[in-house]
Amino acid sequence: MTSSETLVDNTDGPARAAEGPARAAEGPARAVNGPARAADRRRWFALAIVMTAAFMDLVDVTIVNIAIPSIQKDAGASFSQIQWITAGYALAFAAGLITGGRLGDIHGRKRLFLVGIGGFTLASALCGFAPNPEMLVASRILQGGMAAMMVPQVLSIVHATFPAHERGKVFGLFGAVVGLGAVSGPLLGALLTEWNLFGLQWRPIFLINLPVGVAAFWLGSRFITESKAPRALKLDLVGVGLVTLGLLMLLYPLTRGRELGWPLWGYGSMAGALVVFAALVAYERRKAARDGSPLVELSLFRVKSFAAGIAVQTVFGVALGVFFLVWTLYMQIGLGWSPLRAGLTGVPFSIAVSTAAGMSVQKLVPRFGRKVLQAGALTMAAGVLLYIWESERYGLHIASWQMALPLVVMGMGMGLIVAPLTDAVLSEVPREHAGSASGLINTVQQMGNALGLGLVSVVFFGVIGDRLTPAQVGPAFVDAFQHALVWVAAVMGVIFVLMSALPKRPAQHAEGADGAGDAGERAAEASRPADERERAMAV
Repeated sequence: MTSSETLVDNTDGPARAAEGPARAAEGPARAVNGPARAADRRRWFALAIVMTAAFMDLVDVTIVNIAIPSIQKDAGASFSQIQWITAGYALAFAAGLITGGRLGDIHGRKRLFLVGIGGFTLASALCGFAPNPEMLVASRILQGGMAAMMVPQVLSIVHATFPAHERGKVFGLFGAVVGLGAVSGPLLGALLTEWNLFGLQWRPIFLINLPVGVAAFWLGSRFITESKAPRALKLDLVGVGLVTLGLLMLLYPLTRGRELGWPLWGYGSMAGALVVFAALVAYERRKAARDGSPLVELSLFRVKSFAAGIAVQTVFGVALGVFFLVWTLYMQIGLGWSPLRAGLTGVPFSIAVSTAAGMSVQKLVPRFGRKVLQAGALTMAAGVLLYIWESERYGLHIASWQMALPLVVMGMGMGLIVAPLTDAVLSEVPREHAGSASGLINTVQQMGNALGLGLVSVVFFGVIGDRLTPAQVGPAFVDAFQHALVWVAAVMGVIFVLMSALPKRPAQHAEGADGAGDAGERAAEASRPADERERAMAV
């Protein structure tokens, strides 16, 4: 043994002597760390559960679109009923989003999440076993209402469960789930419809939610930790009622008007909807002055970029509502394609959306700001016009591969818009109002979607004759598809103009590195379809 080794050995003695108390202290430390590690595992289980619920909601929207023609044929649904199968869900979802978030703040997010996913599962069963189109429409409305109870709790539970430094990773996972839902929904719907499991035809698209929902409910009751806002705002049921009434008065005559010959009461109902919305504004002003808890924070509309952004979100929702329904009707009824072929045809679109969305947020918007969103609107309009040209050129003989180019161009344009839009809209909103603003953004987008679905009866079915021979169906649907896409292209032009009121560069990108932390917090706020100060205080 060398002298240096002897020195080390000799000096090691006091260190070892000190190990006794240190090791003695390890017992309590391990006792404390044990529950901490268990809690750590529980929160990741909770994350998986709420992400599964979010995935269910995302897939449910796209999975139904691809199966609509099969539902129409098998269930004998009228064209207005198939509109309501999709629009009813969107309307109930939109009307209940903010209230769902507020109920979670008051009564507990875990409790509302379990109510939502339980109700969503039950409504899925009712949809799957619906004996007639009327029952299916009613069940879809219930399903949308239950989704409005479930979805706002997802990101609220994430905020209450994970510390700020881990949320970036969590929101990255959430983005992956959104992308997976966008790609897998149409394919899953096509496969389930095509396979005709147990002779149930389209019904498995709803019944597949049952085992997933039951498992999520049971696991959620075990692993999700309850959380509430310490000072939750009050409910605004009158506001919810006025919003729902106004939308129904607008949508119902739009959806049924063509079939009923555009009766006078339909025009009166649409005019009355404007009166209801005016009453909503007046009531919300009084409620804000009285107890500070309105459904709609009207002061936000004094921010120019927010007001313009809300208009963009609404109009964009209209465009998407029109396009996706007429697209699936065009492919499956007009061209006579199978659900599987239609679903596979949409894969390039979904991939383009996901790819462009990632590029826009990470690389393009920090450098070019608002121009990226405007370029997205023009790109999507160009894709729509290209689709019209190809549809007219090839007619009934168009192939899936010939649709790939316009769909990729459209998908790229949509991806450049959807990812950074919410951030751009919120960039000039005061931080204390970010939660309320993001909830309103999500709500108006769903309302726009419902309005677009209602307009399908005008821009698509209005072009199709009432009585068509089998030989006339294909050409009539192709012509109607082209006509509807002209409207979609025009809407994208309106969106381009409205985007000029958005900030040239979102605040966090203008601030550079110093704003990086704010960017993460603002992105987190933008993801929360709930209320303002209370949600932040709970975290």
